[in-house]
Amino acid sequence: MKTTARQKELSPKEREGLLGLLKARFEKNMNRHKGVEWAKVQARLQANPEKLWSLSEMEKTGGEPDVAGNDRKTGEYIFFDCSPESPKGRAGVCYDREALDSRKEHKPRDTAIDMATAMGIELLTEEQYHELQKLGEFDTKTTTWLKTPAGIRKLGGAIFGDRRFGRVFIYHIGAQSYYSASGFRAALRV
Repeated sequence: MKTTARQKELSPKEREGLLGLLKARFEKNMNRHKGVEWAKVQARLQANPEKLWSLSEMEKTGGEPDVAGNDRKTGEYIFFDCSPESPKGRAGVCYDREALDSRKEHKPRDTAIDMATAMGIELLTEEQYHELQKLGEFDTKTTTWLKTPAGIRKLGGAIFGDRRFGRVFIYHIGAQSYYSASGFRAALRV
């Protein structure tokens, strides 16, 4: 089922609730965004209701989005999923549509790329994943799909990351694979 533009708007009550939740998380985790003022973030969010909708989708699927950076060139704030483990509402999916279509049986319910596109977000890159891991310890029990370079994907693979033994690891696996403890994290620029 496709989501229409009208469905991608939050009601005033939903907006208010989400902004309150995001503000509380922002204030609780100031180490993630030193020097960033909430009032400026909120102003950008209110000026971009479709981005607020995407943040709502990130929240609904367990991502716990928070400001993780600021692009000084564009002025955009960058949100990452900051849940301790890979978001539960996005687990058990293979990498992309090509991978899903290649499975003969035991197909997962969706793909990371399709879900992210529908939510208006993008999978974290390997570089962004390393930046996230500097903000805390994430994925100590789960794994997360990462945006895979075209050359790796062309050969049938995809990459994912996690933190084990006090280190961040980036691995490769067949893009058609999926596990209940593996999902994806995303970034959103506002």
